[in-house]
Amino acid sequence: MRRPALFQALRKQRTFVLAAVAAVTTGLLVGSSAQAATQADWEPKPAPMTTPWTDQVSDTPLPEYPRPQLARSQWQNLNGIWDFQVTPSTQTAPPQTYAEKIRVPFVAESALSGIMRTVDGDDKLWYRRTFTVPAGWKDQVRLNFDAVDYRTDVWVNGQKAGATHDGGYDAFSHDITGLLKAGENTVVVGVWDPGQAGTQAVGKQEPQPVEPQTGGGIFYTSASGIWQTVWLEPVAENHVTKLDLVPDLKSSTLKVRATSTKPGTSVVTVSSQGKKVVSASAAAGQQLSLKIPKPRLWTPDDPFLYDVKVELRQGQRTVDTISSYAGMRSIAVQQVDGKQRIVLNGKFLFQSGTLDQGYWPDGIYTAPTDEALRYDLQLLKDTGFNMVRKHIKVEPQRWFYHADRLGLLVWQDMPSMRPDYQPGAAAKAQWEKEFRALVDQHRSSPSVVMWVAQNEGWGQYEQARVADLVKAYDPTRLVNNMSGINCCGAVDGGNGDVIDFHNYTGPGVARPSDTRAAVVGEFGGLGLKVPGHEWFPNGGFSYEDQGTAAKLNRRLVGLWTQMTTSGVAAGLSASVYTETTDVENEVNGLATYDRQVVKVDVPRLKQANERLIAAPTSNPTPEVALGRHSVRATTEGFDDRYIRHRQALGYTEVVTEASEALLKNDATWNIVPGLADASCYSFEAVNYPGTYLRHQAYRVKQNPDDGTALFDADATWCAEEGDGGIKLTAWNFPGQYLRHYDAELWLATPGGNNAWDNDTSYDADTTWAVEAPWAP
Repeated sequence: MRRPALFQALRKQRTFVLAAVAAVTTGLLVGSSAQAATQADWEPKPAPMTTPWTDQVSDTPLPEYPRPQLARSQWQNLNGIWDFQVTPSTQTAPPQTYAEKIRVPFVAESALSGIMRTVDGDDKLWYRRTFTVPAGWKDQVRLNFDAVDYRTDVWVNGQKAGATHDGGYDAFSHDITGLLKAGENTVVVGVWDPGQAGTQAVGKQEPQPVEPQTGGGIFYTSASGIWQTVWLEPVAENHVTKLDLVPDLKSSTLKVRATSTKPGTSVVTVSSQGKKVVSASAAAGQQLSLKIPKPRLWTPDDPFLYDVKVELRQGQRTVDTISSYAGMRSIAVQQVDGKQRIVLNGKFLFQSGTLDQGYWPDGIYTAPTDEALRYDLQLLKDTGFNMVRKHIKVEPQRWFYHADRLGLLVWQDMPSMRPDYQPGAAAKAQWEKEFRALVDQHRSSPSVVMWVAQNEGWGQYEQARVADLVKAYDPTRLVNNMSGINCCGAVDGGNGDVIDFHNYTGPGVARPSDTRAAVVGEFGGLGLKVPGHEWFPNGGFSYEDQGTAAKLNRRLVGLWTQMTTSGVAAGLSASVYTETTDVENEVNGLATYDRQVVKVDVPRLKQANERLIAAPTSNPTPEVALGRHSVRATTEGFDDRYIRHRQALGYTEVVTEASEALLKNDATWNIVPGLADASCYSFEAVNYPGTYLRHQAYRVKQNPDDGTALFDADATWCAEEGDGGIKLTAWNFPGQYLRHYDAELWLATPGGNNAWDNDTSYDADTTWAVEAPWAP
C-alpha cells in the first residue's frame, strides 16, 4: 500500500482542450467584497476523513468554468459563503433572519459546508447572499444552478424568479434581468428535499447520521440542497440555449444543432489543433452536417477532440459566441465471431470499468476541488481501465469534460427512486422528465456511450417501455434496460442493447442473446480495510475480505484472468468492477474513501487490464472425441492418475493394467455433448448411466441428472487448449477449471483463496489428457 503520488502530479495538469475555456476559467468574476468579509465569520466542520484536497477549498470553491461544452467568455461564480437558515418545510416565504452560514455548493450534511447535520423532509433549507452585476453586462443576465436537490424556488430582490424546479440532478436557469437593480442585489434560494420519504429519484441517499457509524450497507449519507455550482452569465436577448453535437461516422460528418431564443443564423466552425477543418451556416435550430475529412476518431487510447465555435448572428451582427468541442466516434452492437458484441467505431473493444459512486467523506455529493473530481478518473486510466459506470448519480459537467479528455467510456445510470417504491403516474412522469434532462445535458459528450435505465429492480416499472423511450430519445447510444437482471427481484424488459448480470464475487458468466451483447454490470467487491483510513474503525464490510494487500492483488488478477482466458471468448463484452474507491463503510475500493491510499498494485492491475482488453473473441477449441474415454492428469509425478468416481465424488487414482475391474469402470467416462451447451461436453459414468461429473460448492461430484437447468450447467465443461492436453472450464463459470488437488477433484479459481486454488502447478493440475478407455 502507498500514498497516491497521482494527486501530486494532477496539480500540475491544468491543460484545457479549448483555449477559450481556459480564458473563461482564468478570467472569472468572483463575488462582492461584502462576500469576502463573511468568510471570516465562517469555518468548516472537521471532516470525518480528510482527502488530499480538503484543505485546498478556496474562498470561492470550484472556480473553474462549469459548462465546457457551451462556454461563453463572461460569467460570475456565486459559490462561497451564503447566509443559511432551516425552517419547517411548510414555510413558503423567505425567512427574515438567517442564523447560520453555509459554504456553497457543499450540501448541508457535509463538513465542507460548515453545517454538517442531518436534513429530512420536515426541513426547508434557505440560502441568501448578495452580488453585484458588472457594469459591462448588457441585455439579459441569467442565474444558473448546475444541480440542487430537490425542489427549488428562487427570489431576487424579494421577487420570485422563474418557476419552481423539481429535480436533483439536472441544471436549470432563470432570466433575472427584470429583477435586478443597480448596485447590490440579493438572491434567496429555498430548497425542500424529502429524501427517501419522497417519490423522486434519490439514488443511493439514505437517511442516517452524518457522523460515521457502523453499518449503512450499500446506501450512504443523504445530500440535500445546493450541491453544484451557482453562477451568473450575461447573454444577448437572442442567444444559444442548447447545443447538440452528434458524430456520424458513416457519413464522416458532425451534426450540429444550435437552438436559440429567437430566429437567427448559426455559423459553426470546426477546428483541429488551431486549424480550421470546416465551416458552415444554417438557420438557428436547424441541424447542420459538417463534413470532417478523414476524421481522427475518439478512442480511449486517443481521445482526440475537435474544437467547435458557434456564432449566432442576426443579420450581419454576431449576438452570441459559444466555444465547445466534439469527438468523432460511434457505438453499436453487432455480430463479431458469431456473437453479439459492443463495438466502438465499428470494432470490438472490450470495456473494462469500475462502479463509480461519486461520494466524498468531506463533501459527500460534491468533490472538494476540480482536481479531486479528476483524480478518480485519472486513477482508473493509470490502472488500465477504459470505462467507468457512473452509478445512480450524475456528476457535474466538468466530470464529463475530464472523461472526454482522458479517454474513459462512460456508462451513465439514471438515479433510481427508492428501492421499495412502486411509482404512480406522477412519479413516473417526473422521473422520465429528469431522465430526458439528463440525456439532453450530456448528449454531446463523446465519452458517454450507454444509458443505464434501471438497476436491480430499484423503483422499477415498465422496463421495456422506458428503454424504448430512451433509445428513441437518443438513438446514437446504447441502452441498458436493467442492470443486474439476475439480482434482487429485477425484471428484464427483454430489450435494449445489452443483457446485464451482477455476479459477486464473480466475474461469473454472461452470454449474449441473439439481439443483445452480454455484460457483467457489477462484480468483484474485494475488500481490504486500511487502519487509519476507515469511515468507522473496524466497521467496514465487503463481498469478500482479503486481509492483506498481497491477497487482494493476487485475487484481483485472478478475476481478470478468468475473463481473459474464457469470458471474452464466451461472449462477454464488458465488465464493471466494484468499485473505484471505498464509500463510507464499504471497503471494496481500489483506493480508500479519503483517497489517501491506493490499495491495489497499479502496474500489475494495469497489465491485467491490458491483457483483458486485448483478449481474442474466440479461442482455439480442441476437438474432444465423443464416446468412451478415460481422462488422465498431466502433472509431472501424477501423470499415472485418472479421473474416477467413488461414493459420488470425483477423485484421481493410479490405474494400471493390473487394476481391478471396478476401478477401471469408475475411471471410464462416456463423453457426450454438453447438457447445457452442445458445443461443450458432459462426462457420464459408464457404470452408472445418467450420472455425470458436476461441480457443486466447488467440489466435483458424480450425481444423477435431476433434470434442472442448474444441473445441466454444473455438468457442462468446455474444452480449451492446454500445454500438453486440454483444460476443462465450467460452462457457467468461464475461467474456473477442473483441477486435481490432493487426489480430489475441485473447481479451481485463478487467484482464489481456497487451498485448491493455490498457484503451485496450477496450469499443470488443470490440464488433462483424453485417452483410450480403461473399460472398453
